[in-house]
Amino acid sequence: QERYQARMTSQQPPFQVRVVPVTPFQQNCSIIRAPSGKAAVVDPGGEPEKILKAAEEFDATIEQIWLTHGHLDHAGGAEAIKRKTGAPITGPHQEDTFWLDEIADHWARYGHPGMGENCKPDKWLNDGDTLELDGIKFDVVYTPGHTPGHVVIYHKGASIAFVGDVLFAGSIGRTDFPRGDHQTLIDSITGKLWPLGDLQFVPGHGPASTFNRERQNNPFVADSITGYQGAEKNPANEMDQKLSKRWQ
Repeated sequence: QERYQARMTSQQPPFQVRVVPVTPFQQNCSIIRAPSGKAAVVDPGGEPEKILKAAEEFDATIEQIWLTHGHLDHAGGAEAIKRKTGAPITGPHQEDTFWLDEIADHWARYGHPGMGENCKPDKWLNDGDTLELDGIKFDVVYTPGHTPGHVVIYHKGASIAFVGDVLFAGSIGRTDFPRGDHQTLIDSITGKLWPLGDLQFVPGHGPASTFNRERQNNPFVADSITGYQGAEKNPANEMDQKLSKRWQ
């Protein structure tokens, strides 16, 4: 488990974050805890008892469940946590319905029957929506490409984003799944995430990073690859881009 302090200049940050890796894919499930102890859990992909125990140790009462997208390792534990806590499920975008409807079957195909269950959100998310946790407002951007209904949840004042499988430290999300699209994903990153400024981000897998760090060094979306904001492209990086290993 890792804790992230929201990067604020004031003494008291607006919330704390604990990251709990779950499922055989070691997916980063985030527990966002307000100062009151009320909490939202982002992407509870599985192992609900582990998540609930982590919340208890964090002195956090789960009142909301937020999903970035519908893949099995991000949404498979949502219904179980809803039953235990009564927390409603919000997100992702409705275009991921077909993924949410096949979670149990996909876990069985991976050799882990019973690891997760199909999910029916109480509310879908759209570009420009806001989420609220005990008076703390989070913003939402629609970021398709990895899946057609992917969203990113962020708090600009605290300089943190929960990006699911859009972006990783040194990589980007896969686009070889049904209705994935590489160029759409690149456009989501450069058009929706980079304009937010230099936020720290918690990815769906692996270590945290920052948007500026990825703009400098990421072999898929560095400015020298995309030409973002008029940056000069470096042809030598194109081969690195093709050879770079991606996360699940």
